[in-house]
Amino acid sequence: MVKRQTALKIRKVHRYLGIFLGIQFLMWTISGMYFSWTDIDEIHGDQFRQAPVEKTTFMNLISPTEIKFDAITSLELREIAGEPYYWINQSQLVNAKTGALKAQISEQDALQVARRNMLPELKVKSIERIEEVEAHSEYRGRPLPAFVISYKTPENIKAYVSVKDGSFQTLRHRDWRWFDFLWMTHTMDYQGRDNFNTFVLRTFSLMGLLTVISGFTLWYISSPTIRKIKKGSYSNQSYLEIGEDYEGNRKYGGKDKSPRRIIGQRKRDII
Repeated sequence: MVKRQTALKIRKVHRYLGIFLGIQFLMWTISGMYFSWTDIDEIHGDQFRQAPVEKTTFMNLISPTEIKFDAITSLELREIAGEPYYWINQSQLVNAKTGALKAQISEQDALQVARRNMLPELKVKSIERIEEVEAHSEYRGRPLPAFVISYKTPENIKAYVSVKDGSFQTLRHRDWRWFDFLWMTHTMDYQGRDNFNTFVLRTFSLMGLLTVISGFTLWYISSPTIRKIKKGSYSNQSYLEIGEDYEGNRKYGGKDKSPRRIIGQRKRDII
């Protein structure tokens, strides 16, 4: 059996680890439940978007070979405010009818792009241009500058349109922000919120494993069931040894040691 002092040390380690990690364990549980019970498409905001977005057919477009560009490695046709544009080399907008360069889109262009992607019943509250965002922003990791279109809704919906290429980037709303917050607590990445290989998460994971192991150890050394099993095994072994002693004394003419006398002696030894 484990010594009393060792058991007390294990119990103390388990207790303090539980107190220290308890809040994080609770956050892992709450966030995990939220992730499993929510529809990821609703988190993405698909219920606020037009699906599918209607495609526009354009006629009389100029050939890409007529565009004065050094070398074209990639080309994509896009619609911005009802006009066709070539997005060339992931860097430049060119009017697909006139060949004129477009450095960036305007607020009105951004509103037209958002209107084409969002549900028509949504009413615009405001529009602003952003040049930079923080590492944990809801628009992190996406092209800047961008226009932010806010809508008059209880969900606090915001749509983002890239200034440089006029593309509809994403939308954010209340449930997505809750998801993002809980994801941060789940991964323990309190800066960028997207990295789940952080030192803090790894440390807490190892400490959590130690807490579980110490808990099982405490159960093993203090469980009445385990004690009964061990006690029964010891008793059976004692009776086997008693039988062997008795048979040996009979065979070799030793002093009279009946099983009852031997058992009494063994009990005194155990006590």
